[in-house]
Amino acid sequence: MSTTTLSKLLDAGIWQGRLFTGSWQESASGQDVIEPATGQKLGRIGMAGAALVAESAATASAAQTAWAALPYDERAAVLRRAAQLAEAHFAEIVEWVMCESGSTRVKAEFETSVTVKTLHEAAGLPSRAAGEVLPSVPGRLSLARRRPLGVVGVISPFNFPLYLAMRAVAPAIALGNAVVLKPDPRTAVCGGFVVARLFELAGLPAGVLHVLPGDGAAGAALTADPHVAMIQFTGSTEAGRKVGEAAGRHLKKVSLELGGKNSLIVLDDADIDLAVANTAWGAYLHQGQICLATGRVLVQRGIYERFVEKLAAKAKGLTVGNPATDDVALGPLINAHQRDHAARVVKDAVSAGARLEAGGGYRDLFFEPTVLSAVTPENPAFREEIFGPVAVVVPFDSDEDAIKLANQSEYGLSMAIVSANVGRALAIGERLRTGLLHINDQTVNDEVINPFGGVGASGNGTSVGGPANLEEYTQWQWLTVKGEAPLYPI
Repeated sequence: MSTTTLSKLLDAGIWQGRLFTGSWQESASGQDVIEPATGQKLGRIGMAGAALVAESAATASAAQTAWAALPYDERAAVLRRAAQLAEAHFAEIVEWVMCESGSTRVKAEFETSVTVKTLHEAAGLPSRAAGEVLPSVPGRLSLARRRPLGVVGVISPFNFPLYLAMRAVAPAIALGNAVVLKPDPRTAVCGGFVVARLFELAGLPAGVLHVLPGDGAAGAALTADPHVAMIQFTGSTEAGRKVGEAAGRHLKKVSLELGGKNSLIVLDDADIDLAVANTAWGAYLHQGQICLATGRVLVQRGIYERFVEKLAAKAKGLTVGNPATDDVALGPLINAHQRDHAARVVKDAVSAGARLEAGGGYRDLFFEPTVLSAVTPENPAFREEIFGPVAVVVPFDSDEDAIKLANQSEYGLSMAIVSANVGRALAIGERLRTGLLHINDQTVNDEVINPFGGVGASGNGTSVGGPANLEEYTQWQWLTVKGEAPLYPI
């Protein structure tokens, strides 16, 4: 991809070397935008430091009051226009997601579609009931109403860069907040500047949204800034612990959507071919770089060998290459660090007794779809989140064993069960420690209208999305009204 092919939405003259602070601002420092599939430079983004984060947070705080005071239908109209713009520029946005994040076309189109859906759903939030009437004594009206938090700081990741930014930005803005978004610098165009341009062109008042790519120091400044009322962070558990600690120190509300080592349980009454298809999707979609990815496949021993044989054959038949130029099943990993991590876990797993049934090798950032069998709970591949295209297959004997193995993790994001007996699957599911549960499906599911969140090392028990957004991006205020102030006896 060359900068000459960019659309009007993201004309290079608008964002090159700049940041978005309500208008496009030149930056003193920057970082190259690199296409992971080719190593080609796609442009250069501006990078924000702590001082600019502080300036933007103050500006956002000042702009938020007037934005929240607008009639609900005016706020909703901005969200609807942003959705229409995303639909109009759909193909161009997809191209950026593919080239900048290494997504296949199927994944990039899905991500752009759910982003459009997020905007449409958020447009309905301003007209939702904002509270309830509480019981009280005669002569007094008692209300519980929801109010905007103020400024929401959003720190978003590289893997679903557009959607995981928009799923926080859109509802937060719709509910009357201002937002300072710090996208991952590796995907700051599709995960940040697309968001900025959509809202800019949709008529969002200047200052309500700021998009500031930056390093860890910028994130730390956002978390500490007194103008920022809440942090919504999506990323690794390691980084999330630091964000949660810092937010707690400053008494901020914090939403942490973190990693996962998600189990797909395949019972012995399952259709093996369907189970293999679900496993391949869950383990290999976006090269396994998804917090919801199927990190462990627990297969009942009676069908275990046949399952492994079929999954290995499936993995060997999947194509790997540049999704921007070729029709492939898997694209590149995001960078060499992530590739080396996946390669290290596979090597350590084999050293610990796992069998390499397929894959395990790589070329540049292209990692082969990999199958590891004979994995035990003591094996590092059983415990570690790999974030690469590696299916870890573990045998079990009884339903009780499956429950124990699935719960044997610090994570608790998503789990799934494949079985011909829905009642049996539901009985197992009742005992699984997980935020998301899918019967007869795989672990990678998100439909925008659902509450999304994990437990344990997968998050702090909060949820975003669907009915959770009103709870997440507002706070309760108790309001009472009397016709006349009482005369108290002292």
